Amino acid sequence: MPALAKGATAPDFELPDQEGNPVRLSNYRGRNAVVVYFYPKDDTTGCTIEACGFRDQQAEFHGVAEVLGISDDSSESHARFAARYNLPFRLLSDRGGGVRKLYGVKKILGVIPRRVTFVIDREGVIRHVCSSQTNFAGHVAEALAALRVLSN
Repeated sequence: MPALAKGATAPDFELPDQEGNPVRLSNYRGRNAVVVYFYPKDDTTGCTIEACGFRDQQAEFHGVAEVLGISDDSSESHARFAARYNLPFRLLSDRGGGVRKLYGVKKILGVIPRRVTFVIDREGVIRHVCSSQTNFAGHVAEALAALRVLSN
């Protein structure tokens, strides 16, 4: 599938979080914007920098958007990663990459999942997409900027 773009309706999904609890995207509709960020792997340098960036800016996201990190790591791996870095948001386990594929987030050379962040408004419409494999902090900054535009 091609990558989803700004203006597309975000496909609904349900995945387990780091505690094994199911999280459904549509449960946030009408209530909160959602930042869905796909990342390659728990406990790698870039993914840790990105996750800690979302953690460090949590006050900016609080009450404005729910942050959901998604990789194909297991819920157990996510639990260790979240505990190690005190991550205050949910990490979702996309074993097999079905949701990643649904969102058109491809793998580099068919091996390494891309790093892509989607800002989804309260109605479930994608309002911003950030795709950069190496600008880890940029995903956080771009998501916050997009949310500020939505708030105005």
